[in-house]
Amino acid sequence: MSDDDDWFETALRDEEADDADEVDEANADGADADETNADEADADDPDPVPETSSEAESDDKPLFDDDFASAFASAPNMGGNEPDFDDDGDAGADGFDADEFGGGSDFDGGSGGFGGGPSSTDFDDEEFESAIPRIDIGIDGLDRMIQGGVLQHTLMVAIGNAGTGKTTFGLQFLNHALERGEKAVYVTLEESHQRIVDSATEKGWPYDEYVEDGKLAVVDLDPIEMANSLSSIRSELPGLVRDFGATRLVLDSVSLLEMMYEEQATRRNEIYDFTRSLKEAGVTTMLTSEASDDNPYASRHGIIEYLTDAVFVLRYVRNEDEFIETRLAIEIQKIRDANHSRDIKPYDITDEGISVYQQANLF
Repeated sequence: MSDDDDWFETALRDEEADDADEVDEANADGADADETNADEADADDPDPVPETSSEAESDDKPLFDDDFASAFASAPNMGGNEPDFDDDGDAGADGFDADEFGGGSDFDGGSGGFGGGPSSTDFDDEEFESAIPRIDIGIDGLDRMIQGGVLQHTLMVAIGNAGTGKTTFGLQFLNHALERGEKAVYVTLEESHQRIVDSATEKGWPYDEYVEDGKLAVVDLDPIEMANSLSSIRSELPGLVRDFGATRLVLDSVSLLEMMYEEQATRRNEIYDFTRSLKEAGVTTMLTSEASDDNPYASRHGIIEYLTDAVFVLRYVRNEDEFIETRLAIEIQKIRDANHSRDIKPYDITDEGISVYQQANLF
């Protein structure tokens, strides 16, 4: 041990000894004072009531004015990206971000609640699930594959190669809401405004009437101009969508936006910020994305499926027998907080839209 260590140890022992002496003296003085006070109290009150330990402890100031549960319950809402909803489905005053609250984990095949261990509070599963608004996609066979529907304000993506019906998927998704009197926004980076309206009208969905009645906004943007103005679009889009009163939005397609960035890190950051702005818009959003050339189950750049809450994969299925026709198949890769089938089901693109044959097999 060094000399420095010796003086430190000695000083520490001396200080502790001094502290002990002071405590002993204080205790002795206190004992004398207590004895004197006790004698005086006996003289004034022949039958004193002994002081209980709880009364003695009440003189100490508590660490919190309220218990933790009460303090937590009365704390102001810090605000999430998603508004909560009252019973009729309208946005409430307090913000609630289900993704942030739930931790962002996938609960595929779960009950829709929060897992992970025992809880001090018992929840009724039916009451808990019914408190979270859920919606249908609008494609009958597909909706039957999703038990209870997807959470409102979910951010979804449909991934597929050319010709698998991604645009039709988005048009049908919006039409389901428009038929019920809701408002919607369709943002296209690939087609013109008129082309989108005509494609929907050919399938019996009166997009021209929806536009004329102010229920639908079809916005065609040049992907290069959008990339150059992405910062302003990102900041303005949530407010514009809320002002319009839309409940659903489609962006067709996010792949063209991703292609504007050469560096993967920049691409990832820009798309991440953009998807956050879509969540802040307070609508249920469907993105479309081109599939990777090497993997039909992944997007072209392998980013968007990790930033969304639900992923639908549209792909071709070819049998080894070349005389059997090529089929289209749909698979639900993930949906957060929802039970869903993991079967691969065939579908067709007809004059009335996409039809998923939920009871059928591929071959």
